[in-house]
Amino acid sequence: MVNRVLRSALLSFAACGLALAAHAQTPPATPPAPAATQAAPHPAVGTDPVVARVNEQEVRLSDLMRLVSQLPPQVQQMPLDMIYGALIDQLVNQKLISAAGYKDGLDKTDEAKAELKQAEERIVQRAFITKSVQSRITPDKLDAAYKDYLKNNPPQDEVKASHILVEGEAEAKDIIAQLGKGGDFAKLAKEKSKDKVAAEQGGDLGYFTKETMVEPFANAAFAMKPGEISKEPVKTQFGYHVIKVEDKRKAPQPTLDEMKPQLEKEMSKDIVTAVIDDLRKGAKVETFQIDGSPMPKEEPAAAPKPAEPPKK
Repeated sequence: MVNRVLRSALLSFAACGLALAAHAQTPPATPPAPAATQAAPHPAVGTDPVVARVNEQEVRLSDLMRLVSQLPPQVQQMPLDMIYGALIDQLVNQKLISAAGYKDGLDKTDEAKAELKQAEERIVQRAFITKSVQSRITPDKLDAAYKDYLKNNPPQDEVKASHILVEGEAEAKDIIAQLGKGGDFAKLAKEKSKDKVAAEQGGDLGYFTKETMVEPFANAAFAMKPGEISKEPVKTQFGYHVIKVEDKRKAPQPTLDEMKPQLEKEMSKDIVTAVIDDLRKGAKVETFQIDGSPMPKEEPAAAPKPAEPPKK
């Protein structure tokens, strides 16, 4: 199964010309390392060992890891030792195909030169954007963005509750009666609740905010006190609920480390927009119609008519 998935991914990768141009247009601020690198060999720091030779051309570990980073996520997540042999085969194939193309002089064609220039420009674009983003996301700016996030997203009220879900109102009332006589809520939940996932945990739903539950259930739970069991069944589209509130609290806010990836992503978008705006301000840009003819001039907006004096 693994070999089939990998082989399919490598063939698809080769068929598309070894290109991920569309992805390269919007690079992340700090390109994440592929999951597969976690299982990579551990060469000495600063080294880039040779992993293959093809007619005296060297293939290095960095070439292999570059190939991994361009494969689908499901392949990147595989342990490297599991896919290493297939990756080496693909790199060898690439070297052989490239050498044959160079031998035929295909790198000298106008089409190849144009594509090479475009590929070079994409690499330079990605490097420039990455450099610009990384230089502008400073610890101070990240800290300020985090504080703004906390200010704009105050902690919400949460309730920790358990429930027993049944089909009929009469059954729900009978369960409430049993609980009133000292019945064990968790035991009854496991025996009677239709919500099998929660039932396995004794009916426990964990902590939740009001908007995450259907309205009748949420209204009832948030109106109750910790330790209280609903006096009447609560009807929803799922059936009848017997609710027990365990605890109430303010939801803990995420730490800076937890928020860092999201904040960097959001900041990166603003930085890229600002960088492009600055570049456009200092550039002379001319655009033409699809046939190369000049763009039609925009007509100036008509001046507003003066208001007529009020009639006496």
